[in-house]
Formats: sequence, C-alpha cells, structure tokens
Amino acid sequence: MTLVPHESTLRRTVILVALLNLGYFGIEFAVALAIGSVSLFADSIDFIEDTSVNLLIMVALGWSARNRARIGMAMAAILLVPGIATLWTAWEKFADLTIPEPFALSLTGAGALVINLSCALMLTRFRHHSGSLTKAAFLSARNDAFANIAIVAAGFVTAYTLSAWPDLIVGLAIFLVNLDAAREIWEAAREEHRTARP
Repeated sequence: MTLVPHESTLRRTVILVALLNLGYFGIEFAVALAIGSVSLFADSIDFIEDTSVNLLIMVALGWSARNRARIGMAMAAILLVPGIATLWTAWEKFADLTIPEPFALSLTGAGALVINLSCALMLTRFRHHSGSLTKAAFLSARNDAFANIAIVAAGFVTAYTLSAWPDLIVGLAIFLVNLDAAREIWEAAREEHRTARP
C-alpha cells in the first residue's frame, strides 16, 4: 500500500506520539505506585490508552471510511479503560486515604503536561483528517493536558491541606473527561459510518 504524502506525515506523527506516551507511562506509573496517587495512576493508564489509539491509527491509515469508522467506535470503548481503572483505584483509596507526596505529584503531573501538550500540538493539524481516528488521538491528548494541569494543582492543594482528597477528586475528574471524550468519538464514528459508502 502506497501512502500519499499527507498520510505519510500523519503516520510518522502518530508513531512519535505513541512512543512519547509509552515512555512517559513508565515514569508516571512508577511514581504513582511509589507515592500512592490515584490521579497519577489514572493518568499513567491513560498514557497506555493514548499509545494504543495512535498505533491503531497507524494500522488503519489507507482503510476505507467505513472501516475507519468501525475502528473509531472501538477507540471510544478504549477511552473508557483508564476511567474504569480509575474508579477501581479510587474505590480502594476510600478505604485508605494515604496522602501522596505533594512535590512528586505536581512535578510528575508537570512532566505529563509537557508530553501531552507536545502531542496535542503535533496532532492539531491532523484532527479533521481520517475522520474519527485522528479526532480520537487529538481529543485524548488535549483532554490529558487539562487533566495534567489539575494534577499539578492537586499537588499544591495537598501540600496546603495535607489531605488525600484533592488527588482522589482529580482522579475521578479524569474518569469524567475520558467518558465525555468517548461519547464525542462514538458519535463522530457513527456519523462517519452512516455517511460512508458500503
């Protein structure tokens, strides 16, 4: 299969975005386990989801609009995975309100923000290309950046209040953001599938 130049550029971009997400997953997951942070745990799982989304885009480039729409619907389901993991972790946290280390929380969240802003900027010009596929990647990176800002803020509030609640609340907010993104992508994919020729 020969890709047109625009698709070749998109393929290189999503590969780079996937590698950045995979790399930072390891960092954030390790810190989350070390300090007992719900929000960092949820966000680290989100990095794995972003890796999967971008690899799926790479595989589906050149497919028909109908098949891309089907992958888009699958991605809507994938976006729910971090949210489910977050809910489970939050449930466990209710039983043990251990306070995460505030400086590590904010610093790791700031690092994640840099990665996600970089990915969102790289994907911005492709967000309307290939329908729901690239929209999924762009929305995911954009929403993750907002979540990272909240994580950084949670670190500061945790330092001030010495409470586990800011981290827990942000973790649950990440779930809601992913739920909304999944809805948007599902709707875009269904519309794409409806209008595509068989």
